[in-house]
Amino acid sequence: MGWPVIGDTAKMKIEDAKVLLVDDDKVMRMFVGNLLARLGVRQVSEAADGHAGLALIGSFAPDVILSDIHMAPLDGIEFVKKLRSHPVASLRNIPVLFMSADTGSATLSDTALLGNTGYMAKPPALELLKVKLERALKFRSAQEPGFDAK
Repeated sequence: MGWPVIGDTAKMKIEDAKVLLVDDDKVMRMFVGNLLARLGVRQVSEAADGHAGLALIGSFAPDVILSDIHMAPLDGIEFVKKLRSHPVASLRNIPVLFMSADTGSATLSDTALLGNTGYMAKPPALELLKVKLERALKFRSAQEPGFDAK
């Protein structure tokens, strides 16, 4: 999936984004949550695995999802497969940024087939996380004409 070309008219405020953080490692969730807070993101919901993440999707309606890959009982790849088949189209198309210590080519290929929006090695650096979030929000606003990425 290629990146859409976005002009300067796309208004972007990371601090208004709703971010769902899915990771089975509590310490990593705290670390990434702190990075998000440093970026000004005020609305973060956390899930310890893919099942918990799916349970939060409808009520939280995130703008972006940050997900680990290797989790149990439902890993990040299966989580995104289920997300992509969600009955509500706006939820089905939520941008997903994968985070993993696994940067092997097979894993990268598996995630690319899911229409993910990005990939970061864990732990992510603050500036890289910012760039990836901005890109994901612009991507979301390009997919959904009514979406306002403030």
